[in-house]
Amino acid sequence: MSSLTAVNPALVEWTGHQGLPRFDAVKDTDFAAAFDAALASHEAEIDAIAGDGEPPTFANTVIALEIAGDELSRISALFWNKAGAHTNETIQALEREIAPKMARHYSKIGTNAALFARLDALWEGRDALGLTVEETRVLERHWKGFVKSGAKLPKAEQERLSTINETLAGLGAHFGQNVLADEKGWVLLLSEEADLAGLPDYLREAMASAARERGEDGKYAVTLSRSIIEPFLTSSERRDLREQAFNAWVARGANGGKTDNREIIRETLALRAEKAKLLGYANFAELKLDNTMAKTPEAVNDLLMAVWSKAAARAGEEEKDIAALIAEEGRNHEVMPWDWRHYAEKIRTRKFDFSETELKPYLQLEKIIAACFDVAGRLFGIKAVEQKGIPAYHPDVRVFEIRDRSDKLVALFLGDYFARSSKRSGAWMSSFQSQHKLPLKNGEVGELPIIYNVCNFAKPAEGRPALLSLDDARTLFHEFGHALHGMLSNVTYPSVSGTGVSRDFVELPSQLYEHWLTVPAILKQYAVHYETGAPIPQALLDKVLAARTFNAGFNTVEFTSSALVDMAFHTRGAVEDPMAVQGEVLAGIGMPKSIVMRHATPHFQHVFSGDGYSAGYYSYMWSEVLDADAFAAFEETGDAFNPEMAAKLKANIYSVGGSIDPEDAYKAFRGKLPSPDAMLKKKGLAA
Repeated sequence: MSSLTAVNPALVEWTGHQGLPRFDAVKDTDFAAAFDAALASHEAEIDAIAGDGEPPTFANTVIALEIAGDELSRISALFWNKAGAHTNETIQALEREIAPKMARHYSKIGTNAALFARLDALWEGRDALGLTVEETRVLERHWKGFVKSGAKLPKAEQERLSTINETLAGLGAHFGQNVLADEKGWVLLLSEEADLAGLPDYLREAMASAARERGEDGKYAVTLSRSIIEPFLTSSERRDLREQAFNAWVARGANGGKTDNREIIRETLALRAEKAKLLGYANFAELKLDNTMAKTPEAVNDLLMAVWSKAAARAGEEEKDIAALIAEEGRNHEVMPWDWRHYAEKIRTRKFDFSETELKPYLQLEKIIAACFDVAGRLFGIKAVEQKGIPAYHPDVRVFEIRDRSDKLVALFLGDYFARSSKRSGAWMSSFQSQHKLPLKNGEVGELPIIYNVCNFAKPAEGRPALLSLDDARTLFHEFGHALHGMLSNVTYPSVSGTGVSRDFVELPSQLYEHWLTVPAILKQYAVHYETGAPIPQALLDKVLAARTFNAGFNTVEFTSSALVDMAFHTRGAVEDPMAVQGEVLAGIGMPKSIVMRHATPHFQHVFSGDGYSAGYYSYMWSEVLDADAFAAFEETGDAFNPEMAAKLKANIYSVGGSIDPEDAYKAFRGKLPSPDAMLKKKGLAA
């Protein structure tokens, strides 16, 4: 039972199906009082651990820290899920209040001298403790966490660090809310047939649905949801409308007024630089890269620049092809960013004799979800059993039981697939509960993982199937790869469960899983026409597979420029004009005028809405080096589902979380660390 008697018990006592939260029993107004009570309860637990009269042991200090704050974790999981996936003014107001309050709380814990003294004694004497590899990793994680929280700093510097962390948390919350406000606040309503020139039926339906959601029946809404804006930029024949929509898309967070993020960015960078120096690092990038596979900013930039040179050269060739097609159509304008997707799709249609519109009827959301589950079954022996009628945090959210070959329940999975105005853009995986095996205060031993995926696919009209682009389908596989990392976790301690790994390793399970989408056996079975049920024709399948590296220069330039700007910000420190720095970096690498960063700085949520990927956006490419090499291990056997390789993959990558060093984990699977060669080949940037 919870010790928080004054709060809604549904927040902390999860009595729903198989231990799910009772989402329907929680009100938005419950959270404020619950956070106050849970923070106080957690603080009391920490004080008890720090004040224990017995000498420090792994059990009375480290394990005690691992299980402390369970109520706070549960309340936080529910709240941050709402803040990202189904927010409103009440939640946003509390988010602005609770983000700095949580930062202040954890800063106080991280500078608790008595508690750090106990951890420090254990760390210094670790060789004599007889710890397992996992236990040593857990102890190291706690000890380093305290050091990075300022445990070794003088009192005045600890207080300054606490203030910085609190301020950064508030800035991150504001940043994300500003981007969401700009996305919600802009819409381009179309009603004339001439305005819809080139738009396929599926996109018209999605735009009509988005218009109805805004009370504009009979019209078509271009929104800044990626599931609408990208296909609109790809298919619309109206260059003036493409330009208007594109400019709104890239201007998120930089529109002036109260939702403008540029001052937030400047202040964030200054505070991060100050934080790094307080902790003894030359810059924030060095702080963030400590304890990663890359280790140094120089190693990151070396990889990025090696790829940049090849990507920029390929993009130059692609731009020449686009310019030639523009001229062929009798137009005399240069290639601009709002032209690229449109003309690249025309070139792909001509070169490979198929279009996204031709492919999309074969990519039904339901079938791609089934494909995700089938691949997991073939590789890891699990199955997903949907549970109908179970309340979740939104009516669109679906609940699945994940069971193993013996029908034992191993996880719960929630899928939230459709875009809505209450949800931030993008796609992500998170958890309500992480797997572990520790005894809990309520007498139970361990917890099953409760994992969820959030996507932003266009919701179809009633009675119509949701159709995906190939990129959408990859996104679905990517996020389910993250989900598997959480659901297949098999560790003892919560802090190293599932995705509790270094930032440049966490994308390996997700990016690797994408490869199975385009395994021919999977596409033949699940890529079936939504009207006829006919499987994708072999000729079309061959074209899709042949086109996998098409537009690779554009895609890689978009990503790599964003990663290089991220690293520049966090190695330079405080800057007066971040947008000038962005411009300087892009000019220095020769950014084409016809391409923009995948995430321009004012809406770069990976980096500025919290600091999860700050000085870490590169990690997608670092993990891509790993995932290309890892899938090659299957290809070398001639079987994409080779049972021996699948068993090694599960044992050494998907199930171990952060319980062992990532380099050791990868070498246990593959026998060696990879070079970038397989990644460059996969992208079509090397022979």
